[in-house]
Amino acid sequence: MDVFPDFGGVGAAAELRSIVGALLMFVLVTAVLMLIVCAIVWAVASAHGNYHAATRARTGLWVAVGAAALAGAGVAWLNFLLDVGTRL
Repeated sequence: MDVFPDFGGVGAAAELRSIVGALLMFVLVTAVLMLIVCAIVWAVASAHGNYHAATRARTGLWVAVGAAALAGAGVAWLNFLLDVGTRL
């Protein structure tokens, strides 16, 4: 039995795939920029003794890492499920 989603069955599937790819790239670029900014703010705030700002920046850094990980893991999870679906 060969079960696989019919991506051609949806009208404008190529455009949809392009939009999803662009959104994923936007999320990853935003997460990397947020990671860089939060790391710089954390370092500067810690150096100047502003521990409240350093704590907020550290939280932002972990949120950025989590967002990038979830975006990447979402693609891997979907590919895994599509692979499992072909073997059922």
